[in-house]
Amino acid sequence: MQILFFVLIVLAIIALVGLILIIGNVIGVILTLIVAGLIGLLADAIVPGEIPFGFLGAILAGLIGSWLGVAILGSIGPVIFHIPIISALIGAIIVALVYSLLTRQLSGHVR
Repeated sequence: MQILFFVLIVLAIIALVGLILIIGNVIGVILTLIVAGLIGLLADAIVPGEIPFGFLGAILAGLIGSWLGVAILGSIGPVIFHIPIISALIGAIIVALVYSLLTRQLSGHVR
């Protein structure tokens, strides 16, 4: 009976450690998405036009911009939650600018 109790305690500890690791990863992902969204919102404020879908569009612009900025410039600036801020901002500005130009051209408002 004591062996069974010991095994249950060990399994409970393993499950608790696993749960803490999962929650830590989820919180890390959420914080990364928040930083990407803030970068996207900043790029949206800099570039004329508007990124669609509000904060979700800003998150997407920030994530794609982060990837693009690192691909073009490398990792520049401080890294917050796996996002290099300066590279991500420059990439997000490029993404927002390309989106703005494409939507303007597709809608027929070319100047």
